[in-house]
Amino acid sequence: QVQLVESGGGLVQAGGSLRLSCAASGDTANVYSMAWFRQGPGKEREFVAAIRLSDGSTYYEDSMEGRFTISGDKTKNTVSLQMNSLKFEDTAVYFCAASTGWLILDEVNFGMDFWGKGTLVTVSS
Repeated sequence: QVQLVESGGGLVQAGGSLRLSCAASGDTANVYSMAWFRQGPGKEREFVAAIRLSDGSTYYEDSMEGRFTISGDKTKNTVSLQMNSLKFEDTAVYFCAASTGWLILDEVNFGMDFWGKGTLVTVSS
């Protein structure tokens, strides 16, 4: 099992920035990729960004690329999400996830094997 703990959420004004972090512990040897997802009020969980830990290659949801940057450190088992130019509609609970494989967008769990409990990001307009 892999345990994931997110941190860094909070209240920020529109246009501001926030950095989320996720620390993985437990049986992390087989973790191949990590990702961020979010779930806004009354909305379904959606993909934000993913990173392949072996080579650092990244993949973003189209509307977030350019504003959000995902980074990871395999040696430290951490992944971060730098969020800039935040908008009111970015308000959501942000979840960290880890997979022994890669992202599968049309699966219920997006191909992820482990999930954190989430951290709340509130953007005030």
